Amino acid sequence: MDKVESGNELTAKIEPFDSFWEAPKNIEKGFDTFGEFYRHNYLEHLPKNRNANMLVISCGYGYFVRLLKAVGYTAVSGIDSDPEKVRIATGKGLNCRVENAFAFLGNPPGSYDVIIAEQEINHLTKEEIIIFLNLCRKNLLKGGTLLVHSLNGANPITGSEALAQNFDHYNTFTEYSLRQVLEHTGFGEVNVFPLNLYVFYNNPLNYVALLADRFNTMLFRINFILYGKHNRLFTKKIAAVCKNKDAAQ
Repeated sequence: MDKVESGNELTAKIEPFDSFWEAPKNIEKGFDTFGEFYRHNYLEHLPKNRNANMLVISCGYGYFVRLLKAVGYTAVSGIDSDPEKVRIATGKGLNCRVENAFAFLGNPPGSYDVIIAEQEINHLTKEEIIIFLNLCRKNLLKGGTLLVHSLNGANPITGSEALAQNFDHYNTFTEYSLRQVLEHTGFGEVNVFPLNLYVFYNNPLNYVALLADRFNTMLFRINFILYGKHNRLFTKKIAAVCKNKDAAQ
């Protein structure tokens, strides 16, 4: 296997691609806050079949794995390259294990109905992204679902900052370019959608932030139209859900 495909020569060195990094200082609180984020942003895009075989890549402490288990999915597993994070996840009774993502996906392909790439693909170079997405496709059954998320390069406030603020960020995506790379690597029925950060509806400030976000989005879209652009999504992060068009390899 090529060194890049094994994950041994990935470009990012400071912040591993295959280990969940975005978490609150209070790890326990993260099970609630990230759980709400996933619930409101992702659940509607996942299969209704609660027996679907699902893999969460970069599962970290198991935030997403725990939510999926809590809502009734019965065959969920997670992988992460950080042993300490996996130790916390398994201590919660979650089916998580220590694995490097590229090497794990490069072994005899699994037969997954769903793969969730929880960590951002912004930590990979363009060449590495193509390899990673192809590995995901080979591990999915025909018609299987891939869910990925990314920093949104179209956001005039956070787009360029997101690329510059982390030494291991190599790219951002827009609605167009995320769909472009997924279709290029053999996925169909690509749906790119915004990720809402303001999902904590018990907090009154949540509604103030939502209003400000809607106002900014309106201004951004007007200004983009003035420059002949057709971008519609301006959230800090965007995600995509798509289908594998091919049978598992």
